[in-house]
Order: sequence, then structure tokens, then C-alpha cells
Amino acid sequence: MDPNSKTFASQHKLPKLPIPPLEDTCKRYLRALEGLQDHHEHEQTKRAVDAFLRGDGPRIQEKLVEWAKTKDSYIEDFWYESYLSHSDPVVLALNPFFVLEDDPTPSRGTQLPRASALIVSSLGFIHDLRAGLLEPDNVRGIPLDMDQYTRLFGTARIPTERGCRMASNERSQHIVIIRRGQFYYFDVLDSDNRPILTERDIHLNLQAIVQDADKTPIHEVARSAVGVLSTENRKVWNGLRKTLQTDRNNAACLKVVDDALFIVCLDDAEPTGLPELCSNFLCGTYSLSNGIQVGTCTNRWYDKLQIIVCANGAAGINFEHTGVDGHTVLRFAADIFTDNLMLLAHSINPSAPTMFQAKLSPFSKSYKAKHRNSTAVPPQNGVPEYLNSSPHKLEWTLTPEVCAGIRFAETRISDLICQNDCQALEFKHYGKNFITKYGFSPDAFVQLAFQAAYFGLYGRIECTYEPAMTKAFLHGRTEAIRTVQPESVAFTKGYFSEATPTQKIHLLRKACEAHTKLTKECAKGLGQDRHLYALYCLLQREINEGSIDGYKSGGSGASTPTSSSGHFKPSLPEIFTDHGWTVLNTSILSTSNCGNPALRLFGFGPVAADGFGIGYIIKDDGISVCASSKHLQTRRYLDTLQNYLLDVSRIIQQIYRQANERPEPFVDHSGTLRDSRTGNPISAQVLNETEEEEEDELTGYSFFDSGEVERLNRKRERPRFHHGAEACGILVVQKLRLCVM
Repeated sequence: MDPNSKTFASQHKLPKLPIPPLEDTCKRYLRALEGLQDHHEHEQTKRAVDAFLRGDGPRIQEKLVEWAKTKDSYIEDFWYESYLSHSDPVVLALNPFFVLEDDPTPSRGTQLPRASALIVSSLGFIHDLRAGLLEPDNVRGIPLDMDQYTRLFGTARIPTERGCRMASNERSQHIVIIRRGQFYYFDVLDSDNRPILTERDIHLNLQAIVQDADKTPIHEVARSAVGVLSTENRKVWNGLRKTLQTDRNNAACLKVVDDALFIVCLDDAEPTGLPELCSNFLCGTYSLSNGIQVGTCTNRWYDKLQIIVCANGAAGINFEHTGVDGHTVLRFAADIFTDNLMLLAHSINPSAPTMFQAKLSPFSKSYKAKHRNSTAVPPQNGVPEYLNSSPHKLEWTLTPEVCAGIRFAETRISDLICQNDCQALEFKHYGKNFITKYGFSPDAFVQLAFQAAYFGLYGRIECTYEPAMTKAFLHGRTEAIRTVQPESVAFTKGYFSEATPTQKIHLLRKACEAHTKLTKECAKGLGQDRHLYALYCLLQREINEGSIDGYKSGGSGASTPTSSSGHFKPSLPEIFTDHGWTVLNTSILSTSNCGNPALRLFGFGPVAADGFGIGYIIKDDGISVCASSKHLQTRRYLDTLQNYLLDVSRIIQQIYRQANERPEPFVDHSGTLRDSRTGNPISAQVLNETEEEEEDELTGYSFFDSGEVERLNRKRERPRFHHGAEACGILVVQKLRLCVM
């Protein structure tokens, strides 16, 4: 990272993420829980918070402030610790996906031309990034942190005995192609990060790879698909990776994959319909033939950035989430999509601008063919170039143990795919333009829609998560927007009541305004989740270290004597064992907004076993939503969401018409009915047509108009924990009374 380059010029100017005052964080914490707990639960949480403020809180807050003095970000270490200690498979649990819009260039309507164009544009992006020529991110003139881009390419997540680690190769020059579970690689950059292949050269390489890979019968792909090992539990994957590395050839193959700039997956199938399209980019498809897996789930490597291109040219990205957030990958996706469009214009008019400044390497065969009489320019570092732009196949040595690991990894990822339901809604009735026309924040409007739809389907309010980007700070990532707030609860309950349309929209407006204010606060680092989690992690470290000199109980039940010497072994304060902590860290609705004209869809898996993962894009005249869940009614939830969006727009327009209603017509002295504004006569036919049109628009059955839904406006009784029972694994479940209406 060159601090003098254009790309990273603002890094040293960025402020550090602030540590909020502890009292403010606790107030936000209680407010976020107010609508998620009953009175008894909330009072208990209040007591736990108060005890924390009077006891361990100020001490551990002071320790966090001291800790942060030597860190670029007070949350960064804990963030990576959280992600890398995750032992579940990364597929479905961590990796999000983007589906790109189709390339409008006619010649790129099939797989290999589309893949070639995306690779070329990606190399241009990498060149400009490494050369420091990439325009830095900013929001309304405020520079954003660019550190995540250094972990976007040439980076891999490596399983170990104790979690995972991130490995990066900043000098990576090659890419890896996967086709029918077979791995191939070839160099694409010289040592100065200049492309050594043209789009045509890459296309020829991909053609050769497809011809070779397709010699493997489709029914034999799964048995040797090493990539499915990356879908395993991380501890299992670590053991299998160690077994692979005992063979020197396999160790070399793993290094080629780990060090690659990125992976390109060339699928030999065409997804049919939106659900299968989303599933293909999220986790691959499941398809059996005579009991053998022939789906695309065997054609992946989930520990790295993957560009996935289907047989019909549909393209998308699946990325490992530890080191980069959606905003960073979105910039990459948007830039390469835009570059594809600009390259079309450039092919027609050579003077047309291009997105990136990468020039073809003088060591490229195509360059030499055009400049036969010129001498190749040596690389800046003076090191001779040893480049191999021809595709090579990775030949794995598969022992019986590895073959068994591949077999069982495939059955486990197949199980995960069968458990997961991924559905999409492309709502085209209205979008950002309509929402802003009536004075609402688009994001807040859609967030309230998610809550209303969930309540309309299940009759309860649950914890909802939305990330707020904090990249305006050094090494900033995200802060959690807990969208369930008193105002949103009032709206949700009011919408399903006998309230008038005006009252409902008034509650909606207040909830949207509160959400917008909360989002701005979180973007400034003034949330509660990251701060409390950092305090929690420091306390956990204290506990793991054993007795602490000078440690005294703060009177909050956070310490217990363990020996006659008088030493105290610290334990977690009640605020972190209380019911509220569990509720706020169980996001039933995990949502994220990642909008850009380059994207068609965006999604990820649920983070809670009984929850939904919801990725959405708010377009000018539409809203795209991709929802996934395990064994829930995902399609029905999206249908309910669509019904709500139609219903609320009808109410808004009705109120608007009433507020701007034309004055009543009058009858003049001759008995003619005239318009009050213009004085023009009004025919009976026109009057009847207007009345019929309004009547058709405002009548009809709507689930959301049902006043009886108000009777369901009761909070679900959650399993309650006795004091200290949660830590001991003791669960007391109260019977849930169901009222059938």
C-alpha cells in the first residue's frame, strides 16, 4: 500500500472509529430491546445493565480505551477473531453473492465470451489498484477507507487446528479456472501488473480448458471434485487439507489455488428460474442422476473470491466475507461491469475512454506480434519475466482417505443445499422514485416493509439486523442497525389494526424518520453492537487468563472466589448472560442493501436457524429481493412482502388524492355541471368513468386491511431463562398458547 498513491492518499487522514460513552451505548442497547422483550424480560435486562454500569462497566471501558490507543480500529482484532474462529462451513453461513445484470453486448451472450470479458476487466481493476491509480471511494466528498481492497485479490481463507487464518499474496499473477471440478491455471499479469493476455487470448485459453475438462464424464465429476472440501466444517477441512499436503504435488496444487488472484467457475448448466439462479451463485445447484451428484455444487472453491459464469452467460460473484464487506466487492463488480460496456464503445470508436489505465504488457505474445521490430521494455524491478500464459491442469494425487473426504463433503453440502430455500422477488410496480416522491427514505421504507411482512405472516416482531458502513473511519467495517425500535413497533402494530389510513401512514413516516436518524448515528460509529462486543471480548480474555491482579468484584455478581488465597476468578457480568444479549445477537431477519445498476440480485444465507437472510436492491422503478431460509416459507414471505408493498402504496396514493382532491363541481344557472377550477362543462359520461376508476382502485380484499389481525398483535412467549440458567445450559420452556381464529 503506497500512501503517496491516488488510491491510498487519504488513508493517513482518516479518523479512528470512536468508542462511544458507555452510558450512551447502554441506552441504545435498552432501546433496541424494548420492542423485543416483554415487561418482565425488559426489567430484568435493565437491572443487568444498571449493575454493569455500577460495576465492571467503567473499568472494562477504560481498558478498551487504552487498548484502542495502539490499534487502527478498536474492533478490528475482535472482528477477525469472530470470523476466523467460525467452525461451520463458510458456504451458506458466511459467503454472500452478487448476480450481475446481463451484458448487453450481443457477442458476450454466451459463457466463454462473457467470462473472457469479465477476466480482462478484472485485470484492469487489479492493475489500477496495485499501481495506486484506482479512484478512492468517497461518500458525498468524504473519503472512505481503502484497506479492504488489499485483501480482495490473491487472498485465501486457510483452515487451521484453531479456527482459520487469512493468507495473501500481493504479487499474485495467475488465475485459476474450475470446470467440471477440474482445476486449471495460467498467468495473466507481468511483474508490473500489466495484462499479458488480450480478451481473445483468454477466450482461446478458456476454450482449451472446456474441451479438456469436458472429457471427464459428468457422472465422474463428483468423485474427484477437490473443491467440495472447501464446503466442509472448518475443522474437518483442516484435517483433510493436512492429508493433502503430505503429498508434495498436492501441496504445490494448494499453493497455486491459494495464491491465485481469483477463481473463475465455468458451470456446464443453465439455471432455470430466479430461485435456481440465486441458489447457483449462493451454494451451487443440487442435481442427482442415478444417485450421483451432477449439480454445480462440485464446481466451487469457497475460500476465495469466485467469478461464476453459467452456460448461458449469466454471471455473478461469490466471495469470502472475512476480509472484505459487500461495499468493497460491489465497487469491484460495478467497475468491471461498466468496463465491459465501455470496451464495447471503445471497439467501435478507439478514441472512446476506458475504465482502467492498464496497457498490454510488452511481454505479451499479442504485443510482440504488433511490435515485431521493437525491443521489450524490462520490468521496473529489473527481474526477468518467466511467464506462462498457456493453461495448465492441476493434477491432484487422491489417496483413499482424500477420496472418502470428497465423497462425504459432497453429501454434506448436498444436505445443506436441500435444507436451504432461496427465493427471489423482482418487484417492478415501483421503486426509489415513487418512495421519494412521497417523502420517504427508500431504505427505511423497505426496512419497514420487511418487518410488516414478517408480522403479517407470523404475527410477531423479531430482531432485525442491517449493516451501516463505517468506512469513513480507518479500517472501518460496519455497525449494526437494529431496525426494531419503538417507532417501528408502533407502526407494525398500528398497520395491523383498525387505525385509519392516515394514522397508519403517519406511523410509517415517524418510523422511517427514526430509522434514518439511527442509520446516520450508526454510520458515525455510534451504535451499541460493536462497542458491547469489544467489551465482551476483553472480559472473555480476562477470564481465559485466570486471576487478575488488582481485580475486585464490582458488586454485580461478576466475580466468585476460587481459592483460599483470596484470588477471584472473573466471570461474565450479567449483561452478557441476560436474555436480552441472546435476543439481540439472534438476527431472525438479517438484511443488507447493496444497490447498483450493475447488479440484478444480491443475497446470502440466514444467520439464525429460524430466520431469513435478505439481500435487496432498491432501483429507480423496482425493488429486487433475494431471501433464503432453512425449512421456512420463503416464497410465502416474499409474496406477503409484495402484497404489503402494493397495499401500502395504495393507501399512500389514496391519502395523496384526498389531500389534493379537486373542488366539487357546481351547477350554473342554466343547470350545467361545471368544473370548479376551469369552469368547463363536465359530461355525465366523464364523471361516471372517473367514479368507476377510483372505485376499482380502492376496493377489493386485502389481507393487510383485516382488522382481525389486530387480535394477533400479541408478543410470542419466548423460552425464559432463570437467573444464571443460560450459562449452565438449563432451559425452562413455557407452554405456548395458540389462538386459532
